[in-house]
Amino acid sequence: MLGSMKEGLRTIVGAVLIALFLRSFGYEPFNIPSESMLPRLLVGDYLFVAKWPYGYSRYSFPMGPPIFEGRIGGSAPERGDIAVFKTPSDNRTDFIKRVIGLPGDIIQMRGGTLYLNGDAVPKRRVADFVVPQSPNMACLKGEVFVDANGERMCRYMRFEETLPGGRTYFVLDSDPMSAGDDTAPFVVPEGHYFMMGDNRDNSSDSRFSFAEGGISFVPAENLVGRAEIMFFSTDGSASWVMPWTWVSAARWERIGRLF
Repeated sequence: MLGSMKEGLRTIVGAVLIALFLRSFGYEPFNIPSESMLPRLLVGDYLFVAKWPYGYSRYSFPMGPPIFEGRIGGSAPERGDIAVFKTPSDNRTDFIKRVIGLPGDIIQMRGGTLYLNGDAVPKRRVADFVVPQSPNMACLKGEVFVDANGERMCRYMRFEETLPGGRTYFVLDSDPMSAGDDTAPFVVPEGHYFMMGDNRDNSSDSRFSFAEGGISFVPAENLVGRAEIMFFSTDGSASWVMPWTWVSAARWERIGRLF
């Protein structure tokens, strides 16, 4: 009996150690709690973040133990990457944003247009982003309407931005007077990055200081990893006590999407 208990304990400890190793050095799961990265990420999305692309820092590990400073291995983020990081305001809370500015870059918003090193980033109007309203889609800053089938929908003005090098992505910008549409120039310090949410009207990001509820510049050490693949998504309408609703609540078309 005692031998069986010891064997079971060894199995549990081994499984925990393997999970911690994979979480620290391989992939870590995250879920999306806000609308700041619409339209690419919805509330209720679950994704794996790869740890190795940017190398490792203390924040690669659970609870961020101060075992060393800086980063070891990996490569620097590229403009347009979707990255998870510890917000520098407390070095604990996980944020996910798009990398916009690299060290030495000059970033500015003018009339809702992103300027990078003095040049306007091309911004092209495309079809509106329309998604069903749900418990996980509050439609903050968007327009709610009822479609022909009687379903409540949410609509945002959508644009395509193209970064130097040709990388493209979609942003939402429905409010021409939002607080982050006009800023002073930001010079990204060495060893830091400038992060922005794709939902430009509803994102606390590097455009805003800590006092303004933003995150300012993000130190390289605070990077956790790069978004890689979405493994689940739910609209929030499921009930844990009604398992049959888990299937209808899943956003099946989003599962498996790569970043």
